[in-house]
Order: sequence, then C-alpha cells, then structure tokens
Amino acid sequence: MRLQGWEWIIILAIVLLLWGAPKLPGLAKSMAQSLRIFRKEIGTEGQPKASEAKPQAETTPEGEQKQG
Repeated sequence: MRLQGWEWIIILAIVLLLWGAPKLPGLAKSMAQSLRIFRKEIGTEGQPKASEAKPQAETTPEGEQKQG
C-alpha cells in the first residue's frame, strides 16, 4: 500500500500545523520583508545611487575650478 500525492500533502499539512504553527507568523513576516527589499532593489537597479549622481566640480589644467 503506497501513499499517493494528495495523501502526502495532507500528512505534510498536519505535521506543519502541529510543529510549525508557532513559526509561521515569523516566517511570513521574514518572507514579506525579503520580498519588499527585493522589489525595492529591482526598482532602483537602473538608477545611479545618490552618491554617484552628484556632479563634481571640474578642474582645468591650470587648477581653476569650472562651474558646471
């Protein structure tokens, strides 16, 4: 007598409810935070960082600063 796929799913659900229930809220919070960080990083991938976006004053060979 072999267990079929849906029977394994039921067994895993019962085990998860019995031993994993206290950990589920922490796991969900952790996954949501990770997803939020991932989406934020994906959204800013093509944009330069604030420190890289500042234009720096150029200097001429004579040592004078140009306003640019």
